[in-house]
Amino acid sequence: MIGFYDYTVVLTYISLMISVTGMTQAIHGRFKTAVFCLAASGLCDMFDGKIARTKKNRTEDEKAFGVQIDSLCDVVCFGAFPALICYLLGVRGSLGLAVIFLYCTCSVIRLAYFNVLEGKRQQTEDGANKYYHGLPITSMAVILPLVFMVGFLVSDFTFVVMLHVALVVVGILFIVDFPFRKPKNSTLALLVALVAACLLAIVIYSTYRPPTPKEDSNPIIEEILGEDIL
Repeated sequence: MIGFYDYTVVLTYISLMISVTGMTQAIHGRFKTAVFCLAASGLCDMFDGKIARTKKNRTEDEKAFGVQIDSLCDVVCFGAFPALICYLLGVRGSLGLAVIFLYCTCSVIRLAYFNVLEGKRQQTEDGANKYYHGLPITSMAVILPLVFMVGFLVSDFTFVVMLHVALVVVGILFIVDFPFRKPKNSTLALLVALVAACLLAIVIYSTYRPPTPKEDSNPIIEEILGEDIL
């Protein structure tokens, strides 16, 4: 069989399977479960690199395969998956699709650029890079649960606006080249606790029901212009 099969990529595959499960849940309107899957997928991604580096005798091909498979899975887990959730939650119509296109395109650009840089770096360095170039793509596994948690505190219209803004801002920060220091273990533990608290709040308090507009409509445009005009 083609490919490399060892424990260094198992967590990456688990992250992918969790995200695919989350997609099926989102399609059926189970958004609490979908957001939980997104967060769980992000948790797996936090540690897959650490686990991979415990194998000291990896060949250059195994290292390159790990980089490629991680990015390919990230496209699904933190590119397509959050975009699907946001679409089903109300980011629709011409404006919504433009926002989703922007986010997904920035995701792909970021990951392709990471592959190029990481491939060059691994030829000369060992261990992990200490800085990201721009915002890491897995940040959506933290940001979207935070936005979803706030959803039970604001109106549905405001919530949908927040989803649009989150996709645009995070997408742009994916491709803006600024140094972003990789979090230490203590910071990672804090992020895990924060997301866990958000998920608990979502399970207890969130009652959001996504709008069911016509396929080519958008809740934001309808609110501004009035549904009768459209």
